[in-house]
Amino acid sequence: MAAGVSTAGTRTTATHGRVAVTADSCFRIASLTKVFTSATLLRALREQGIALDTPVIELLPDLAPDWRADPSLTVEQILGQVSGLRESVDGATAAALGDGDGGLLEAARLVVRAGNEREPGARWSYYNGNYFLAGSILAALSGTTYEGALQARLLTPWGLARTGFETSPASVTGWDGTTELPLLRYPRTRRPSGGLWSSVSELLAVGEDLLADRDLLEEIRRPRTRSDDPMTYGLGWALGPSGQMYLNGRLPGYRAAMVLIPDRDHVSVVLANQQSALPAVARLLSAVQRPLTGDDLAEAIDDFAA
Repeated sequence: MAAGVSTAGTRTTATHGRVAVTADSCFRIASLTKVFTSATLLRALREQGIALDTPVIELLPDLAPDWRADPSLTVEQILGQVSGLRESVDGATAAALGDGDGGLLEAARLVVRAGNEREPGARWSYYNGNYFLAGSILAALSGTTYEGALQARLLTPWGLARTGFETSPASVTGWDGTTELPLLRYPRTRRPSGGLWSSVSELLAVGEDLLADRDLLEEIRRPRTRSDDPMTYGLGWALGPSGQMYLNGRLPGYRAAMVLIPDRDHVSVVLANQQSALPAVARLLSAVQRPLTGDDLAEAIDDFAA
């Protein structure tokens, strides 16, 4: 396990466990990838003067012949997980489309071909298919692949040299109890929702950069959910009772979680290479933020839908 806290840019990091790791060791961060996808797409939209309430079909016209979803569905609604799309495209279905450059758009095509289960904006529901669409929009706006757009628009400008989709010498092997798991390649079609490797030091940097870009941050942290939804959610982040932004990520052999408290200039993150670690990760992050907010977030972080 590796953990880190940044307060007004001053960092503290720590590690624990029998495997030697540092703040620069790379773990799979699973659904924390959505933070990167959402922030990069928002930056691309801002640079090109495109509003968040633009219908998705206008930005992905190649999908129009197969479009069965509500034509009013917007970029904001897919990033906020309030699209109402029928949740019919699972990870295995997306992975079966292969690792070619066109696979992600085909995954997005399957998503919109399935249509809507409910009216957009009516209810929050966590669905990775929303981020297959988001990654496809980012690629289309950038005239390249999703990976190329993420690299050019966020990873390189923010100096995130260790964060990426491929393993490296810094990659930490995941474990399920006493069983070491192989380092498997993550399907390209699923990457906008959960494919990145990253480190505590670079995730702290991401949090610091988000806190520094107040316009971007305010857009991300504005709730898109209703009072009767299962949780309060912005764009890629769950929102806590005292203004916290939090989420977790989970893949076989890895658990990750992150908290931002914008009004206190606070970022905290924990990465672990043990499948059963999430309750402990959640308790640790909750304990770190509790003196600043008075809230116990352990259950909320642990239960988050990733």
